Amino acid sequence: MISFIGELLHEFLPLPVPASIYGIVILFACLECKIIKVADIRETSIFLIEIMPIMFIPAAVGLMDSWEIIKPSLLSYGVITVVTTVAVMAVSGKAVQFIMHRREKK
Repeated sequence: MISFIGELLHEFLPLPVPASIYGIVILFACLECKIIKVADIRETSIFLIEIMPIMFIPAAVGLMDSWEIIKPSLLSYGVITVVTTVAVMAVSGKAVQFIMHRREKK
């Protein structure tokens, strides 16, 4: 049901946000508001985490098929990957430090 609502939001809201992201946000809100209990989704979430590596196989095969197209830009992709990874780590670290500092004040 949450996935369906995410699809509806994606269809009707003029934002470039995937339906799955809407669904994740709705699920998170439902968990935070105690509308859905963690115990209710535990079994399914464990199953999905266990099969997650299998879900990356089609993407990997797609990359292998596109190797000739990707090869000339490999250095660019590598630099972008490293820079964005470092940026995400830095922003996440600063956000956690901010939240921890704010909690210490309380």
